[in-house]
Amino acid sequence: MQIGKNSVVQFSYTLKDESGDVVEATEEGSPAAYLHGHDNMMAGLETAMEGKSIGDTLSRTLEPADAYGERAEDSIQRVPVKHLQGAKKWKPGMTATVQTEQANRQVTIVKMGKFMATVDTNHPLAGKVVTFNIEIKDIREATAEEIQHGHAHGAGGHHHG
Repeated sequence: MQIGKNSVVQFSYTLKDESGDVVEATEEGSPAAYLHGHDNMMAGLETAMEGKSIGDTLSRTLEPADAYGERAEDSIQRVPVKHLQGAKKWKPGMTATVQTEQANRQVTIVKMGKFMATVDTNHPLAGKVVTFNIEIKDIREATAEEIQHGHAHGAGGHHHG
């Protein structure tokens, strides 16, 4: 089976920054999953994965516009410290997660106060060229429910709680 619209794809990946350092990777035996053709994946990666089969590997270097976007210099905000998730003690430069109305968002700590933190809401990799090394682990047809919901369910996919 090849990857096409309405395929649920499980894949492992390693994400490297411009200097070749590994920034993120799937854990062994825990692939990520997405529903192909439903804007659930960076466009540059989805295009690269189209037509691939189980066991295929690929490497794609993406410009900022095709990955995490360009940096927006006006994206500094102040948030209550109690809304920062990911550590007990915060220092400038650390990455935190903040719950927003849309979803969880990664932010970078710029300055810490006792009750308020100044954060940069750009994704930590915004404005950077990144390289993904991918291995296709599994491909299956999406269920009607997955197509209706617009995302993959089950292992590596979305869980409804």
